[in-house]
Amino acid sequence: MVAAAFLNPVLAAQATFRAVLDATARPGTIAQLDEPLQPPAPLISGAAAIALTLCDHDTPVWLDDGLRVQGVLDWLRFHTGARITDEPRTAAFAFVSAPREMPQFETFSLGTLEYPDRSTTIVLQVSQLNAGRCLLLSGPGIRSEQRLRVEPIPDDLPERLAANAGLFPRGVDLLFATHAEIVALPRSTRVVDGSV
Repeated sequence: MVAAAFLNPVLAAQATFRAVLDATARPGTIAQLDEPLQPPAPLISGAAAIALTLCDHDTPVWLDDGLRVQGVLDWLRFHTGARITDEPRTAAFAFVSAPREMPQFETFSLGTLEYPDRSTTIVLQVSQLNAGRCLLLSGPGIRSEQRLRVEPIPDDLPERLAANAGLFPRGVDLLFATHAEIVALPRSTRVVDGSV
């Protein structure tokens, strides 16, 4: 039997969509997700809410090895209709349960100058958005500078993000998700390591 999704799909999807928009407009700011979910492990509630809201039958989705378990596959297919792809470069959304082992950004679609919107949005499941490695953010939507602490992330994430910002308007977008919170790092955000 497939686990349940949103209790009130329309209202919950609208609320989640607003949270994603708010997070994207204000990079590094934590947005709360109101309705708890109980998706099959190891998919966590925050990432599941993003999938339910942004993925549908026209959305190719890539999952890392940790998420490629039958329960998660069945749940995503049943509730979103999304096609699960084995090729990250074709994915509109990629869900990563082990951020430290996340493939390089070039593995995904970076979009083109003509169609930058055809890039991949990467959703990273993280344990904390107020502890761990410190990142200093600047750019559109940020007044002066924003600090973000997130755990876990790849050791070289600041370097990856600096290279990604240099590709603008191409490049991937990132969403960090805990069970009840999300943070966005759009490709236009400039990131440096704040721990040095």
